[in-house]
Amino acid sequence: MAPPPLPFASLRTARAAIATGEASSAEVTQACLGRIAALDPDLGAFLTVDTEGAMSAAAAVDAARAAGKALGPLAGVPLALKDNLSTRGLRTTCGSRMLEAYVPGFDATVVSRLRRAGAVILGKVNLDEFAMGSSTENSAFHPTRNPWDPTRSPGGSSGGSAAAVAARLCFGSLGSDTGGSIRQPAAFCGVVGLKPTYGRVSRFGLVAFASSLDQVGPLSFDVRDAAVLFGAIAGHDPADATSALSDVPLDLGQLPEGGRLRGVRIGWPREYLPADGLEPAVAAAVRRALDTLGALGAEVVPVSLPHAEHAIATYYVIATAEASSNLARFDGVRFGHRAAEAATLDALYSRSRAEGFGLEVARRILLGTFALSAGYHDAFYAKANQVRALIRADFESAFGEVDILVTPTSPTTAFALGERTSDPVRMYLADVFTTACNLAGLPGLSLPCGFDDAGLPIGLQMMARPFAEAELLRVAAAFEDAAGVVGRRPPAAAEARP
Repeated sequence: MAPPPLPFASLRTARAAIATGEASSAEVTQACLGRIAALDPDLGAFLTVDTEGAMSAAAAVDAARAAGKALGPLAGVPLALKDNLSTRGLRTTCGSRMLEAYVPGFDATVVSRLRRAGAVILGKVNLDEFAMGSSTENSAFHPTRNPWDPTRSPGGSSGGSAAAVAARLCFGSLGSDTGGSIRQPAAFCGVVGLKPTYGRVSRFGLVAFASSLDQVGPLSFDVRDAAVLFGAIAGHDPADATSALSDVPLDLGQLPEGGRLRGVRIGWPREYLPADGLEPAVAAAVRRALDTLGALGAEVVPVSLPHAEHAIATYYVIATAEASSNLARFDGVRFGHRAAEAATLDALYSRSRAEGFGLEVARRILLGTFALSAGYHDAFYAKANQVRALIRADFESAFGEVDILVTPTSPTTAFALGERTSDPVRMYLADVFTTACNLAGLPGLSLPCGFDDAGLPIGLQMMARPFAEAELLRVAAAFEDAAGVVGRRPPAAAEARP
């Protein structure tokens, strides 16, 4: 079945057309639902499609416009949500059999803010179980496929969010990022993904993985759409004790076209270019991106992050320890005690799957319980937090010299489904460039910067000082305008199929 065309090229143009009456929200929403029906059986991006709720929300926006009422900044625009964000009356599974039938009685704060802004929620999209993974193959329901090549992973854990945007099934989505889970799938799927500063966006209603690392953020067609979505969800939330009090700039959606970067200092970490495992095509694309930033007037200089090599190990100690604690609410405490009785990981997996947990969640609970156990807490968890402080200090030092740091998002383009599932260490290394950003609580963004020889997108990561999202988005938008890689669509986004 040929999918209907998506009638607008960006969230911003769709919002403007709905506001002026050029198009109705019902028409735009129906086009997205039609594309989901035609394309998603092959892609597997969605876990739950809320057709009735979406059409009802669209009709309400159209009625409000017809009555001359003021419309919100996202009025009538169809979006998708990662399925670890609580949605009142709509199933929230976290990609796990443990929560297969769970229907929350409340909305996450970010969901409430999207609804108040007038957004239409199409449904919930796939993820690695409890957001633990880098490929979306750990979902208990089905894997998601990359719209650029269905034999490849869309990344993870927000793989459903990235694939849905790349395939033009929606005009944007929300994901969560604990160690790269927005930015890495954005890179694999050729879209923009923004991880805000820790505390900038409320975590209330996000099912926690690692509470000191998790952040909710947008995935979108381009940087300006990401700015609009970020502006809609950011800001202080009294329901979240970690929510920052700082104001959010209100003009993020007004990023200038063709912006110049004179006076901006761009740093590239010596430890990341070159780096072990970095594909030549990715390294070449990032170097071209640095040249483009220089041509825009920025001063591009090398900097050092001397403890960057320890970021992956540090991340996986802290993240698994916090996951072990957080998943106690899903019977994780007794599961952790029983783990000692299992002679092999296979035996542990058999027990965990019978109780609802998948292998990767079982593995991380086991690792985290061990790291927090008596006799090992100081050697592992406490030491990891000491190294985390050193990593944060490295970034503080670097941002004393430069305004923006630029690295690859991932060392490779999208890898094949099944390629790394039997080698967890190799899978974890997909996040080698992204985890440090979370450990330091910084804002980070991935955007397309080119393609490899197979035609797969390459992601460029930019990072800024805490709460400097406005500067980060300005530099990213200037690069996006100059590089001209936005607009090329994957085969699964085509307006017609053979």
